[in-house]
Amino acid sequence: MDLDALWQRLRNRLTSEPVPAPTRTASGNADTRVADSLRKLIDDPAIPPSVRHELAADFARIESMLARLERGELHVAVFGRVSAGKSSLANALLGHEAFAVGVLHGTTTQAAQATLDEAQHDGLVLIDTPGINELDGEAREKLAFDVAEICDLVIFVCDGDLTREELDALKTLAATQRPLLLALNKADRYSAAERVDLLDHLRQRTQGLVREQDVLAVAARPAAQRVVDAENNRGFSAEQATPPDVAALRERLLAIAAREGKTLSALNAGLYAGRLTDQVSARIAETRRAVASKLIRHYCIAKGVAVALNPIPVADLLAAAGLDAAMVVQLSRVYGLPLTRTESGRLVAVISAQLAALMGAIWGVQLVASALKGVSAGLSTVVTAAAQGALGWYATVLIGRAAERYLIAGKSWGEQGAKRAVAEIVASLDRDSILREAREEILKRLKRAP
Repeated sequence: MDLDALWQRLRNRLTSEPVPAPTRTASGNADTRVADSLRKLIDDPAIPPSVRHELAADFARIESMLARLERGELHVAVFGRVSAGKSSLANALLGHEAFAVGVLHGTTTQAAQATLDEAQHDGLVLIDTPGINELDGEAREKLAFDVAEICDLVIFVCDGDLTREELDALKTLAATQRPLLLALNKADRYSAAERVDLLDHLRQRTQGLVREQDVLAVAARPAAQRVVDAENNRGFSAEQATPPDVAALRERLLAIAAREGKTLSALNAGLYAGRLTDQVSARIAETRRAVASKLIRHYCIAKGVAVALNPIPVADLLAAAGLDAAMVVQLSRVYGLPLTRTESGRLVAVISAQLAALMGAIWGVQLVASALKGVSAGLSTVVTAAAQGALGWYATVLIGRAAERYLIAGKSWGEQGAKRAVAEIVASLDRDSILREAREEILKRLKRAP
């Protein structure tokens, strides 16, 4: 995977300021920039405590990534099908038995990690993962992909041509934007010509997913060789263990760690932080919408009842306008874009004008109902109050939702203007259900009124 392309994506995600590309001379500054961005995300005072609590595990992961970035560690996940030799390969790279190895499915049931001895000064860390096709696979496969998300590099182990399941898993891993190495394990089972052909075939099948130079042949646990005791001429033979052949992969890992280790860690941490930022933004937006909905409903009830109970002609409409302006002031605070009472009044006037143009008949009915109160000296209030209050309620819903849209867009109606925005709000709401709910709620409150 192209590191420059990845870095550009990270740069666009984390900052609008120029960030140096990850060259040997500039990568240190870039790594520092990413670390600073991670600290700002962790310490951001604008993130509500409720959102921080909900995403506590993600914030803890970011802190872990920041710590390993500061330590200069490169975390490498080893993936593959059951019995492809993942654990054996990890052990061979380490030079000792750090991971459990068995002949039965399911030997690796949870992720484990150990520092690669020969690269300890570079902080290269291997993480062995469950097989992608193990029994009880969903939970273990999820664990494997979760580990991939917090690793900087992935070694995908196969022992022959890729199955459909392996190729699908490889594509999924590539989508996580992790650089991939493909290790053809048990290469000792093939002749030299067969090995060359198989590597070429794998490079073709994984084109666009794995770079050609990153498709390598290894033999983590080569078959033992039979040795004949020719010296005593007795024909006696014995099996002799063959040392692992992982030199090419080891050299490739060490080269990547030396040249790109910190950059890869910074990329991974930054991309994960970008996803967390998106999650935080979404949670904050959900929280604000929930608070705004409660606020709008509170003012709907207040306005609906005030309009229904006020016996003075037209005065109820003036009081309703005041409530709408107060509601918009409160909404502006919810969305962190506070408006003055004057600004709020102007916004309500703009929205009301658009609503009047769209729904003049409704406002006409409301004015008639208000006049009826005076003519009947209040006797017709019981008949008209609930209907008029429901219309006031509905108007507040429309004004509240329109103001909310204006605030979400950063105090803007967008290119299409207020008329189109308000029309879309009107079209999106179910007027009949809102009026029905409003009438029922207002009647309940009128019955309780002295």
